[in-house]
Amino acid sequence: MRAFRLPIILAALATVAPAAAQSRNDLDYMAYGQPSAYRQSYTENYGPPAADSGGAIAALRRALSTSAPASTQPQAYSPPPAPAPSPQAYDAYAAAPMPSARYDAAYRLDAGDKLRVVVFGQEGLTNTYAIDAGGSITLPLIGSVPARGRTTAELASAITAKLRNGYIREPSVAVEIESYRPFFILGEVAAPGQYPYVPNMTVESAVAIAGGFSPRARRDTVTLTHTDGGGTSRYSVPLGTSVSPGDTVMVGERWF
Repeated sequence: MRAFRLPIILAALATVAPAAAQSRNDLDYMAYGQPSAYRQSYTENYGPPAADSGGAIAALRRALSTSAPASTQPQAYSPPPAPAPSPQAYDAYAAAPMPSARYDAAYRLDAGDKLRVVVFGQEGLTNTYAIDAGGSITLPLIGSVPARGRTTAELASAITAKLRNGYIREPSVAVEIESYRPFFILGEVAAPGQYPYVPNMTVESAVAIAGGFSPRARRDTVTLTHTDGGGTSRYSVPLGTSVSPGDTVMVGERWF
């Protein structure tokens, strides 16, 4: 009986072994390698594999050493272009008021301004001087120098010219504003009166300095009185209007 079974077992093993080897090869190709139909396409696109030995390790090496097609590479993100501003936006920008610096080198001096005059190398002349009611300052040696209506640079030039006329051979003078002349606020505010001027002041900040509006105050516009070289002018202005040194703000009473 054993002699009869042995030939049958050997015949069965001989039949199963090639099928198992072929099955292992097919599974290996399906998982890691390339089937025959796909291999032809792969060879046409990327060239023949480095080795035709098959197997998981060989397939993994081929996958790592072969770069993907250009079409499958990730592309850098490029945001869409921003839309161009409309003509209405340009018109609104052009119509917007531009801020301006009112107290620069063009500021005109007047009575009540306090100036710091520096004469380099002359400590006896360097000092703080107030412009008097006549619009002048008085320095040692040279006496009175007109300041009303002049800029600080123009006043420095006038002082230099006087010092050079028999006092100092080559004087060097600088003039700067130490404090501005005060402004005045009257009418329907808590504490009307005279107050030190602060650069870039508006009517609204002037009212705040004076303690705010009274209960009967008109709060939309005020009367602003301004005096310059051309004379005195009065304007009805909103609260955001700039106030200059020496101006008078009159807050009126409302009708209801």
